[in-house]
Amino acid sequence: MPTESGEKRSWRQAWAVYTRPTVIRMLLLGFAAGLPFMLVFSTLTAWLRTEGVSRTAIGFFAWVGITYSIKVLWAPVVDRVRVPLLTAWLGQRRSWMLAAQLTILLGLAGMALTDPLSQLTQLALLAVLVAFASATQDITIDAFRIESDEVQFQAALAGTYVLGYRLALLATGAGALFLADQVGWTLAYLAMAALMFVGLFAVAISPEPSSPDRLNIENEPLVMGFRERTRLRGLPADLIAWILGAVVAPFVDFVRRFRWLALPILALVGLYKASDLSMAAMANPLYLDVGFTLSQIGAVSGLFGVAMTISGGLVGGLMVARFGLMPMMLVGAIGIAATNLLFAWLATMQPVIWALTLTITGDNFFVGFSATVFIAWMSGLVSRRYTATQYALFSSLMTLPGKFLGGPSGWIVDQAGYVFFFFYASALGIPAMLLVIYLMSRQQQIAAAARQG
Repeated sequence: MPTESGEKRSWRQAWAVYTRPTVIRMLLLGFAAGLPFMLVFSTLTAWLRTEGVSRTAIGFFAWVGITYSIKVLWAPVVDRVRVPLLTAWLGQRRSWMLAAQLTILLGLAGMALTDPLSQLTQLALLAVLVAFASATQDITIDAFRIESDEVQFQAALAGTYVLGYRLALLATGAGALFLADQVGWTLAYLAMAALMFVGLFAVAISPEPSSPDRLNIENEPLVMGFRERTRLRGLPADLIAWILGAVVAPFVDFVRRFRWLALPILALVGLYKASDLSMAAMANPLYLDVGFTLSQIGAVSGLFGVAMTISGGLVGGLMVARFGLMPMMLVGAIGIAATNLLFAWLATMQPVIWALTLTITGDNFFVGFSATVFIAWMSGLVSRRYTATQYALFSSLMTLPGKFLGGPSGWIVDQAGYVFFFFYASALGIPAMLLVIYLMSRQQQIAAAARQG
């Protein structure tokens, strides 16, 4: 976690963080990270439906997204295993990024050349391959971002990452649909595959931040203790040593550094976005039930909504540079919860565009703002020795409670109505606010533990 030195930057100094080369490069890597996401989800389902694939078959494609939720399972491999030939040439982070990006590029090209009707299984397997490579790229880019600059610049890095990611969603969402309408799905997906050269270019111009010595698990205390006590030899001993060094050690390190504070920290990781994620499934049904048309919803939540998310992300990075991280964490938590009340208010309104615009403006702005400060906060907690594994744990944990709490959202609306539901969703943000306030009171202790990483 970034330390609070007490130094207060001027507005000019705060803006200057966006001119750092590391921050600019993160724009390109954010674009590369966001590129595959829509192409294996909503854009892909649009393609399948226009080709006449059944809704039942399309529904099963949602399982592709499981790869993003379980990426923590192979994060230790990304952290510790060398890519043959590439790691010696590029280093640990850049080699894994390059391997993932080439897989995404080839996978998308393969999808483009596959017929959804006669080769649906092949298309599904290619989509899983692209999603797996995309999740692997996410693991690597997260680690690269954290290792490539100092803690106090992580919010700016996160801000440009969010900007690049959202631009990629625009390109592969609305952009891909428009292109498919003009030239067909094959050329549209080939064009999207070609955009991955943005990520390849970013890898080419980026210095490697990870040092080779961190790959030696034999230096781990757990491994050394095991070697001293065990009577095993050969492959079994080496396998256990690798699991201890690559899988167990990152979690032991986190608990060792933060001790009992690890519990409230992990609780905040899981609950910070719960208020926002729990209501996400009911936003579009609310808009439709109030009486807005699909065109109105698309016009306001499409380009305008994305623009507000991007603005929120950049403002978040600026405000952290100006006022510090933890105060902005609290602002983000309050903003997420408070903007849910806008949806409750919208449920009482007639379908007027200004009310829809105000609601989406507030919600999307704080989605971007909170994402930037939250990413920066989590980035400061991880050890530079186990960056990929520890951050993958956080990024997996941060969505689970919110998605779980969002499961009965439709039932609550059916039983009690939209107004009650969005007040309930707003109240889910209170634990996050209290946890932020509590951790602010332990900031020096947490900062000292974070420096040990």
